[in-house]
Amino acid sequence: MTPLALTLGDPAGIGPELALAAWARRTAQPGHPALPPFFLVADPDFVERTASRLGLHVPVAEIDPETAAEVFSRALPVVALPSGTAIAAEPGAPDPANAGATLESITAAVGFVQAGRASAVVTNPIAKYVLTQVGFAYPGHTEFLAALAVPPGAPAPLPVMMIWSEDLAVVPVTIHVPLRRVPELLTQDLVERTARIVAQDLRARFGLAQPRLVLSGLNPHAGEAGTMGTEDRDVLAPAVERLRAAGIDIRGPLPADTLFHPRARATYDVALAPTHDQALIPIKTIAFDDGVNVTLGLPFIRTSPDHGTAFDIAGQGIARPDSLIAALRLADRLARNASPDRPETAEIIPFNDYAGRARAASAPPSHFDPTDEL
Repeated sequence: MTPLALTLGDPAGIGPELALAAWARRTAQPGHPALPPFFLVADPDFVERTASRLGLHVPVAEIDPETAAEVFSRALPVVALPSGTAIAAEPGAPDPANAGATLESITAAVGFVQAGRASAVVTNPIAKYVLTQVGFAYPGHTEFLAALAVPPGAPAPLPVMMIWSEDLAVVPVTIHVPLRRVPELLTQDLVERTARIVAQDLRARFGLAQPRLVLSGLNPHAGEAGTMGTEDRDVLAPAVERLRAAGIDIRGPLPADTLFHPRARATYDVALAPTHDQALIPIKTIAFDDGVNVTLGLPFIRTSPDHGTAFDIAGQGIARPDSLIAALRLADRLARNASPDRPETAEIIPFNDYAGRARAASAPPSHFDPTDEL
């Protein structure tokens, strides 16, 4: 496989030190395979200074993407920013002066994947409020990546955020919007488009022939037949019916408060939820350190650690690379599953086998009753 392209993230955050720490844990450990080869798109001198500041004995090699895999065993491969920009960032001190380097790293990484020089994009965290000070016009990281996926002026694909871990995978249908706006944004069309993208990518990239989806209700008890809000009855339920008619295995809307205990999780592969926090609170409770952000619906594979820039601890050497390591491993697995060069006889590792979760034959009958009083 060609190597993974890892972006810089905000250079004042923990991204650069996580890249160094991940490379330091590149070799196989008990219960964990060796990391796939990756290269960091950054300023090599800045990366070396970061390693020295943290006391990390990580050699840095400035390379082209084609030689990253060759040097990966002995040095962290770094592809210089195409503009040659030098970065002078202080840990914990975000500066709009570095916004250009942050965005250039993302743009270059996507370009490498589109040119076949990298197999997938893994992104380190950025701070949108820093980028907006220099005119960044996108709602977030994901929307910027969607825009880069198509020629300038062409309509961008709908990017779908999935947070994945070995114990749970979730998709928020609406993401970074105020709670009061969710009912107006939660349309039947959005639910259907999101679920179709999730089902398609689970088949094509996770190797799951018949993905099982579940949709959480918006209101308590999934609206309880319209007595606690009509969105579940009038928007979510019709969307589920149309999706099932199209051959997608999806249940819902079901009460959110009974959807995430272990027996329930064994009955589905991904849980869709109407709001950001309905989806992310359970997975960050279950898998805070090793959740992976996967963007579905793009023509290339993108994963990311499921945390932010952590400016408050940047430069202290205490940031844990677990989520980045999980993101690198998952990106490699998805790239291998989706590779056009994969032999037809090659075995695709199904999602649930890779996740280490048993598949339950059916749902426990009493745990998803929308009229349950809990």
